[in-house]
Amino acid sequence: MQEYPHHYVVSADAAEEGVIAVSSDRLETLDSLAPEEFGGPGDLWSPETFLVAAVADCFILTFRAVARGARFDWSALRCEVDGVLDRVDRVTRFTDFHIRVTLHVPDGADEHKAARLIEKSEHVCLVTNSLNGEKHLSYTVLSDD
Repeated sequence: MQEYPHHYVVSADAAEEGVIAVSSDRLETLDSLAPEEFGGPGDLWSPETFLVAAVADCFILTFRAVARGARFDWSALRCEVDGVLDRVDRVTRFTDFHIRVTLHVPDGADEHKAARLIEKSEHVCLVTNSLNGEKHLSYTVLSDD
């Protein structure tokens, strides 16, 4: 890992109407539009879905690092995030992030340790730590049969 601070540069390009092209060096350009809730078509990524996806993605990357550091074996992980956008005090913002995790572990794995690692991952995830919405974590640990 590189020393801090890290810098991430992203550009967005658009005309008066149509798709917004979101890009960053060495990455595939992604198309974006407003979500259906804001009058968009709902069939492309939007700033709202990018943000909520960042929470899910960061959780998984954080869990990988935490589990590796703890020498904990696991087989599959799903992280589903429901981001709640609301209007509070005349400001529209994400107020809550409901993070639902399903972790599959090998038969005989320490499920209590798995739970601790999930909770630690939520606690140290840099994306959720950068947001002011409330975080609500729920999880299930399933043993592979």
